[in-house]
Amino acid sequence: MSVVAIPTLGVDAGSREVKLAVSDGRKVVFKASMDTIKFYIELKSDGADLDINKLNALGHAPKYERLVSTGYGRNNVKIEGGVSIPEIDAHVSGALFQTGLTDFTLVDLGGQDTKVVSVKGGMVDDFVMNDKCAAGSGRYLENIAHALDVSLSRLGDCHDDPAPLSNMCATFGESEVIELVSEGVEVEKILAGANRSVVLRLLPMVVKFRPKVIVATGGVAKNRAIREMLAEETGVTVIVPGDPQLNGAIGCCLS
Repeated sequence: MSVVAIPTLGVDAGSREVKLAVSDGRKVVFKASMDTIKFYIELKSDGADLDINKLNALGHAPKYERLVSTGYGRNNVKIEGGVSIPEIDAHVSGALFQTGLTDFTLVDLGGQDTKVVSVKGGMVDDFVMNDKCAAGSGRYLENIAHALDVSLSRLGDCHDDPAPLSNMCATFGESEVIELVSEGVEVEKILAGANRSVVLRLLPMVVKFRPKVIVATGGVAKNRAIREMLAEETGVTVIVPGDPQLNGAIGCCLS
């Protein structure tokens, strides 16, 4: 994989957070994330576009000479000479750099969508996406954790004896949780059930590519229970790179 020889800022403008990474042409020298709403408020100029140059003035990123963006908001991150790239390309580039692998199935578990990509010889072979609703995404898990007043870290520890959850809607799934609580079902079992429901929704997309190794990225990749359940269901190793949530931004700054 060739690495750009000039300082490059990568911006992954996601639905929940905007991730930033800067490469000096050989390695990633800066990594950060900002709340998406705060990012747009701070960088909004008098015109219709965001002024990415304000990142330097606000102290959010070191100097750079080139900008590459991806994610939901990539078309809002405007700068003369800046380019945007597809999310698939950004996330594959980031995974190649972070893992050193060239053949794997990439599972990117984001705030509002899921991407599964077959990578062969360091190139995209095929991919599928679930981007029509937030079911099975980070937003769904956040809503369940909020409904039960628990942290995401506690949610990620719940693996055993999952309660069956049939409603995967990120908005209405809370109603089912309330019903289970009223029936006396233990909170840990409900949380395990939420994790398992995400895996079961993800599984058909993953097994389509007959994975030999899975690289999990995105914020949900930090959920230990989901990683373990995915490994159990597929029978293959699940690898999480050092910065799973920043993977898209890292891929951008190396593209």
